Amino acid sequence: MFIIAGLGNPGLSYRRTRHNVGFMTLDVLSKRLGISVTETRFSALCGEGMYKGEKLLLMKPQTYMNLSGDAVGAAMRYYKLPPEKLIVIYDDVDLPVGYLRVRASGSAGSHNGMKSITACMGSGDFPRVRVGIGQDKGLLLADYVLKRPSKDEFEQLELCFEQAADAALDIVEGHMDEAQAKFNHKKPPTEQKPQVQGESPNTKP
Repeated sequence: MFIIAGLGNPGLSYRRTRHNVGFMTLDVLSKRLGISVTETRFSALCGEGMYKGEKLLLMKPQTYMNLSGDAVGAAMRYYKLPPEKLIVIYDDVDLPVGYLRVRASGSAGSHNGMKSITACMGSGDFPRVRVGIGQDKGLLLADYVLKRPSKDEFEQLELCFEQAADAALDIVEGHMDEAQAKFNHKKPPTEQKPQVQGESPNTKP
C-alpha cells in the first residue's frame, strides 16, 4: 500500500494558488484512476483505490499547510506503513515554473508543509515530487505562494501536474530511477505532451 499526499490549503480562497499545486496534482490522479477523494479521514479528504495490484490512499490534508504532518502522520500510523510507502507532492519555489524534481528522500528545505510532515514522521526518508512554481524576488514568499499564477504559468503547471502524476505512479510501480531519469530535466516542459500510462515516453523535461 502507498499513501500519496498532495499538499495545499483548504477553502475556495486558496483554490488554484501556487501553494496548492499538490492538491491540483491529486485531482489529476483522482480523475485518471477513478478514485474519488471526498471521504473525510485523518483530518484530510481521502480516497482509496487500486493501481496495478497496489492499494492506494490519495489524500489532501485539510489542516492548512503548516500542519500537514498531523494528517499524513495519522494515516501512516493507522496503516503502520514505513516511510518509503509515502509519496508527497508539493510546490517548490526553488524550481522554475513547470520543472519537476523527483527524490527518494531529502530535507524539508524551506517548505513548512514538508517540515511538518518530517517532524511528525521523525524522518525525511520518503519519496517526494516537487513541482516548480518559481519565485518573485519583489514579493514576500508568503504573498507569492498564496497568489494565483498567470494564465501562461498555469498552462505550464497543468502539464506539470500530469507529469507529476506520472512520476508518482512510476514510484508506486518501483521505478524511482526511471522516474528521476524521465522528469529531473533542465528544460521546462512547455512543448511536451503528457505521458499516457503504458506508452514508452519520449525524453521529457
